[in-house]
Amino acid sequence: MKPELTLHERTLQLCRYPVRDNDPLQAWDAADEYLINHVQEQDLNLDPTRPILILNDSFGALSCWFAEKGKVTTVTDSFVAKQGILNNLAANQLPDINIIDPLAELPKQPQLVLMKLPKNNRLLVWQLQQLCQLLPDDCTVVAADKAKQIHTSTLKLFEKHLGETKTSLAVKKARLVFCQANPNLAQPLPEPQQWAVPEHDMTIANHANVFSSDSLDIGARLLLEHIPSHNRYKGIVDLGCGNGVIGIKAARLNPEAKVTCVDESYMAVASCKLNAEQNLDNAEQVNAVVNNCLDGFEPESNDLVLCNPPFHQQNAITSHIAWQMFCDAKRVLRAKGQLIIIGNRHLGYDEKLKRLFGNVKLIAQNNKFVVYQSNK
Repeated sequence: MKPELTLHERTLQLCRYPVRDNDPLQAWDAADEYLINHVQEQDLNLDPTRPILILNDSFGALSCWFAEKGKVTTVTDSFVAKQGILNNLAANQLPDINIIDPLAELPKQPQLVLMKLPKNNRLLVWQLQQLCQLLPDDCTVVAADKAKQIHTSTLKLFEKHLGETKTSLAVKKARLVFCQANPNLAQPLPEPQQWAVPEHDMTIANHANVFSSDSLDIGARLLLEHIPSHNRYKGIVDLGCGNGVIGIKAARLNPEAKVTCVDESYMAVASCKLNAEQNLDNAEQVNAVVNNCLDGFEPESNDLVLCNPPFHQQNAITSHIAWQMFCDAKRVLRAKGQLIIIGNRHLGYDEKLKRLFGNVKLIAQNNKFVVYQSNK
């Protein structure tokens, strides 16, 4: 896929993160182009002293385009997106910008808000409520996504939580949403959603962008029944931890083990930390970190990796994340260490594991999911 975005006689070099040879996925989309074109054509008189706020930038197309036009703050829940933005800023020799996660305080008095609509409506509501508390009267808000992803219900969320909302015509299958903040709609940000898992004696909390907001997802429910307990497990990794329920269960079953929970979502890691404090006698047994898979982990440093791999990166369906997780797991496992994964039956993870480890064993299944184990 081409790495150059050329608009208005300007070219940016943009790559997804991590960089892969012959990557079929592009680092920007038509919604990015539509947002850029709209702002350029409006010829806004941007104040270099006031913030430009960018929400949910995929890999830096918006951040790079506007980095020279004002004090840019980009909000992303994705560690992978953040690394992509940093790499692309450096590749194009652009000024540094401020990059924060959705739980951080937003800068005061922004003059322009550009938003890529998140996949998760709970995160959208969170961000709209943040903006409603913050935006001055003269701030312009423009959001964008594929036209097919902007539903009547999406526009109603803008109307309910931010203010009067209008849409553009579709261009290259993308559409813009324009909104004027109404301070009378401002309300306190919601607390993390909480629910009980009585069969495992847990109370689980989720921040807005964490998968399965109000119940234990059925994949995790199956995997929880097949977490091993043995005194030889000194180091355990919950890879792609989400709210941390798998790692917390592993910590309970293996009280002498040090458990590391890893996710690329800042909200997931924050949820995991909260859940460890609520559900473990010794919360320090679990260390939750934001990372791209197991980048930087020492080789042969753990005995067990538990993994529920995603098969999408933002809005793109892809298998490369699962493959990277499996390869990283093999690298960080000690000899005779185990990788236990759960996945949808149709994804064919058993073939990948057999190719990588030379062995794979089916240890559980239901009509939707399979649990496999491979030994190093």
